[in-house]
Amino acid sequence: QVRLVESGGGLVQAGDSLRLSCTASGRPFSIYSAGWFRQNPGKEREFVAGLHWRGDRTGYADSVKGRFTISRDNAKNTAYLQMNILKPEDTAVYYCAANGALSTSIAQSPTAYDYWGQGTQVTVSS
Repeated sequence: QVRLVESGGGLVQAGDSLRLSCTASGRPFSIYSAGWFRQNPGKEREFVAGLHWRGDRTGYADSVKGRFTISRDNAKNTAYLQMNILKPEDTAVYYCAANGALSTSIAQSPTAYDYWGQGTQVTVSS
């Protein structure tokens, strides 16, 4: 069992940066692939970024490629999402997730992830 807790959300202006953190407890985060998703009311949860459990591969949604970076600090058992050049359309609740399947690819479907955090709100004003 893994418990994930996100932090770092907030209200920022367009063009600003934020770094979200996701701290795991219960088991080492390093044995899971990490994913960040986001969701707005009435919409499906969408993939934002993923980090392969080996730590050697990342994947991003086209909408955030070049602006967002996913990373992990195994010593702190924490994954991060660095978000730069934020846009109003990035506004959403952001969720951290852990995928225990030792696959070769980075899953982009929410159904592939076993554990989820409670979410943190990111609001970008124009």
